[in-house]
Amino acid sequence: MDFNKIPNASSNRAYALDALRGFAILTMVLSGVIPYGVLPSWMYHAQLPPPDHVFNSELPGFTWIDLVFPLFLFALGAAIPLALTRKIENRVPKTKIIFSILERGFLLGFFAIFLRHVRPHVLDPQPETQQWLIAISGFALMFALFTRFPSSWSQWLKRTVRGCGWIGAIVLLSLLRYPDGSGFSLGRSDIIIIVLTNVAVFGALIWFITRNNRMLRIGILGILIALRLSHTEVGWIQWLWNATPVPWMYKLYYLQYLFIVIPGTIVGDLLNQWIRKKAPDFQSPDKWSAGRLATIAGLMFIFVLLSLIGLHSRWLWQTAVIGFILCTGGWFLVFRPNSDTEYHIKALYSWAIYWFVLGLMFEPYEGGIKKDQPTLSYFFLTTGLSIFILIAFTVIIDIFRKKKWLQLLIDNGQNPMIAYVGFANFVLPVFALTGIHQWILSFTAHPWLGFMRGLFYTLIV
Repeated sequence: MDFNKIPNASSNRAYALDALRGFAILTMVLSGVIPYGVLPSWMYHAQLPPPDHVFNSELPGFTWIDLVFPLFLFALGAAIPLALTRKIENRVPKTKIIFSILERGFLLGFFAIFLRHVRPHVLDPQPETQQWLIAISGFALMFALFTRFPSSWSQWLKRTVRGCGWIGAIVLLSLLRYPDGSGFSLGRSDIIIIVLTNVAVFGALIWFITRNNRMLRIGILGILIALRLSHTEVGWIQWLWNATPVPWMYKLYYLQYLFIVIPGTIVGDLLNQWIRKKAPDFQSPDKWSAGRLATIAGLMFIFVLLSLIGLHSRWLWQTAVIGFILCTGGWFLVFRPNSDTEYHIKALYSWAIYWFVLGLMFEPYEGGIKKDQPTLSYFFLTTGLSIFILIAFTVIIDIFRKKKWLQLLIDNGQNPMIAYVGFANFVLPVFALTGIHQWILSFTAHPWLGFMRGLFYTLIV
C-alpha cells in the first residue's frame, strides 16, 4: 500500500484539522455534562477541584478538560490561512476580505450574546416547560441566522429566511426575562465565544497583514508577550491592558490567547502548502514504513498523556526529563523524509517540540501551569500538544487512509457551533420535555455511570 500519497489534496480540505476541531468541541460538550463533584480531580478543571469546586487560582495543574479550549483555539488559528488564501486566490478585493473578517467577528459576537440569553439554565436555574421551549426556539432561530444556505436557493429566499431569523431573534431577546427580573443585556454573553470573537478577528487581521512575512508575525507574538509580562506594572501598558471602549465585547486580556492562535496560523500555512501541491509525492525506496508511521502517531498521543499525568500529579522534573527523551526519539523517527507528506510531518513535529519544550521551560513561572488565570506555560504547552494530536490525525487520515475511523470527529469539526449549542439547547430540552432525562438520571446515579451518561449525551450531539 502506498502510504505517501495525499488522497485529500484534490479536495483542498484538511480533514485532520477538522478532526482536531471536532475532538475539541465534543470533549468541550463532554466536560459540561459529566457529574459534578464526585469524580477524581483529573476529571475537572485543575483550579476547580472536587468535591466543592471552589476556584483556587493558586492551585497549579493541568487536566484533559484544561486542554479542550486550547485545541479549539489552535484549530481556529490553523484554519485562517486555509480560508483567506482561497479568497486571495479568487482575487477578492482586500477591502472586502477585511470586511468579511469584521463581519465574521460581528456574527460571532452576536452569537455569544444570543446564545447566553437562550440557555435554559440561564433563563431559570430550575427550567420548566417554558424555558425548555425557549431554548429550542433559540436553537431553531440560530439556523436562520448562521446557516450557509444551499447555492441552489434564490437570493430572495436566502434574504427572506435570514431576515425572518433576525426579526425573530430581536423579538425573542426583547421579551425574555430572567430570575433577577432583568431583560436583555449586552453583558450577558458566552465568555468562550467572546474570546473566540476577539482572537478570530485579530488573528485573521494579523495573518492577512503578515501572510508573506512569517518573521513579522512571530515578532507580533513577541510584542504580545511583552504586554503580557508588563501589564502588572503601573504605567501606560497597564492602562492599555485595562482600557476598553466596549467592555462587553473586547478586552486586551482576551488577546493573550493569540499565543495559541498565532502559532496555529503558522501551522495553517504549512497545511496550506501541503494540501495544495498538485504534483504527486516523490516516491523513494527508503520511504517510511507503516510501522514507523504508526509509532509516530502513537508517540504523539504519549506526549499528551505524559503532560496530563505528569503536570497534574506535579511530577515536574520527571515529566521534563521524559519529555526531552521523547522529543529526541521522535526526532529520529521523522529524520530523513523522502516525500512531501513526510516533509510536512517533520515540519509539524519541529514546531510541536519547540512549543512543547518552551511550555515546559515556563512551567515554574507564575506558580506553575494553570488555565485560570492562564500562564505562559499553559499557552505554549497546549500549542505543542495541539500539533502533536494534529500529526497523529494526519497519519491516520491522510497516510493510512482511515478517515472513517475519525468520521465522527470530522463531521462535528466541520459544524462545531452546532455541536456547541446542540446539547443544552436541543438534546437536553427534548429529553427533559419527554421525561427521558429523568428516566436516565434514575439509573445513572453512580459517579462513573454518570460519566457514561455524559458520554452518551455527547455522542448524541
